[in-house]
Amino acid sequence: MNQITIHNLRKQFGNQVVLADVNMTVPSGKIVGLIGPSGAGKSTLIKTTLGMEKATAGEALVLQTTMPNRKILGRIGYMAQSDALYESLTARENLVFFGKMRGLNHQTLATQIQQAATTVALTADLDKPVSDFSGGMKRRLSLAIALLGNPELLILDEPTVGIDPALRHQIWAELERRRDQGTGILVTTHVMDEAELVDEVNLLMQGRIIATDSPQNLKQQYQVDSIEAVFLAAEHTLED
Repeated sequence: MNQITIHNLRKQFGNQVVLADVNMTVPSGKIVGLIGPSGAGKSTLIKTTLGMEKATAGEALVLQTTMPNRKILGRIGYMAQSDALYESLTARENLVFFGKMRGLNHQTLATQIQQAATTVALTADLDKPVSDFSGGMKRRLSLAIALLGNPELLILDEPTVGIDPALRHQIWAELERRRDQGTGILVTTHVMDEAELVDEVNLLMQGRIIATDSPQNLKQQYQVDSIEAVFLAAEHTLED
């Protein structure tokens, strides 16, 4: 079953076409990567899919539902490109606030906070005010919030920016564990070695999906040995 289905989605700001008839799916139990250069429309695609931006044409279904829909939001773990945190609160207080919004009871929430904090290596910093956090720590807290409640669908926009390689490895291990339990995961990344870890790559350039396949198949198609090389080859093809 597809947890996200995007069909001929188009988004314009005035005369500027940001998304040009995009088609994409995110099935249950798959990690789908959305990669592309800055300005390609990755964040706009996510916001339009979630109903935060109004589509010019086409449709996007999330958990078989047109967004925005408040009831569906509780089943989604969303991490935006920009951190939306309460800086005057501690990390734990942020997690409690967002966990209660997701409907978690006190006992479940305490366990979930501990698990999420361990995944992102914030256990020792839970009772520090977020205003004292570095940029990387704020990203880790935002990811921990998205993981609360074992959501059916994770939508993560640049989740590992500012995070060191060892912790990135730990985070990806957690994403793979959740995938194996049936969670659908959509992740955008600029880190090309992370794009090697997804089940399916969607290459977005100039507002269009120009390639969709497994990392291995894309490398064979472009006759290169890395997704970064696929990216460069595809970009060169567009310029020609």
